[in-house]
Amino acid sequence: MATISWTDFAKVEIRVGKVIEVEEFPQARNPSWYLGIDFGTPIGVKRSSVAIRGLYAEEKLMGRAVIAVVNFPPKQIANRMSEVLVLAAINSDGSMCLLEPDGEVELGARVA
Repeated sequence: MATISWTDFAKVEIRVGKVIEVEEFPQARNPSWYLGIDFGTPIGVKRSSVAIRGLYAEEKLMGRAVIAVVNFPPKQIANRMSEVLVLAAINSDGSMCLLEPDGEVELGARVA
């Protein structure tokens, strides 16, 4: 495992957001949802393609708090742009579990 400096880590903007839109995204290579995530002021709403459609139903995502990297450059996924990277823990069998805060926090709160 490579190490990074504290300065490198400080450059990564990891923020708390709330899922406000969930759309099917059949054009993606893997079963995905296209999420609208509200990060509050000043970040606003960003969109992300998340390959978890087989793991999370739409109802389980709507209104859910998520943790995402908000300062990566946008990435083209099929015919849409993914603006943030939603974080998940990935098990050895490939299954995933979305990361979320343990309690109430403000939209846009920084994860450190």
